[in-house]
Amino acid sequence: MDTPLWWHDDAAGGVRVAFTSVRAGNLGTHVGDPARALENRRSLEEHLGLEVGSVHYLQQIHSSRVLDASSAQLPGPEQPAPEADAWISPRGVQPLAVMGADCPPILLAGATSSGVVTGAAHTGRPGLLGGVLENTVSAMRSRARELSEPGAITAWIGPGACGQCYEIPEEMVDQIAAERPAIRSRTRWGTAALDLKAEAAQVLSEAGIEVVDTAGCTMEDESLFSHRRSSQQGAAPGRIAGIIWTP
Repeated sequence: MDTPLWWHDDAAGGVRVAFTSVRAGNLGTHVGDPARALENRRSLEEHLGLEVGSVHYLQQIHSSRVLDASSAQLPGPEQPAPEADAWISPRGVQPLAVMGADCPPILLAGATSSGVVTGAAHTGRPGLLGGVLENTVSAMRSRARELSEPGAITAWIGPGACGQCYEIPEEMVDQIAAERPAIRSRTRWGTAALDLKAEAAQVLSEAGIEVVDTAGCTMEDESLFSHRRSSQQGAAPGRIAGIIWTP
């Protein structure tokens, strides 16, 4: 079946999670043709059965900043998005999206006695090392406690550059891995690398989060957008998205 989704699943509490493929087109208005990206977003919403303009995106800045979508000033589809790299929906009402193209988008959902709390985080290297996941989990649990009794949280790690592809200088790996050993990796050709997905899984597991890794590598799977691959091959840039919502 021709679908814009690379992976999707139904979770407890009526939550739905999905990661797009290149069939959805580029969803990032900051790369390529912004007007076409907006049209791709509208087409995706129609495919998901969501109201056009209801899925909100962030202006991702490789930070550890987390917004609360229930209180943030959410713009219209053609207005500037708020600057942050993660956000939460305390009752799961707002459909949340984060983009990626080597940096894994991560979706989260937690049960509460009165429903669900959802979250979405962009885990680029600076944000991941700066605590964007820890901040997202903390925000979800804090808001859940305000509303009801919080329960277990599940996180879905979306496609990103795998640890056997994400090459960076040895000195940088040594410096980062001194405090975060799970992030150290080697490429298939033997050079130093980072495994952002392994580090994300480690952070989430230590926080008591159930982790589902969708396992996709953006640099190897041509059905996904990759910033590094497009730069190396001179291909058109693009962004996939992770989306979490309740129908």
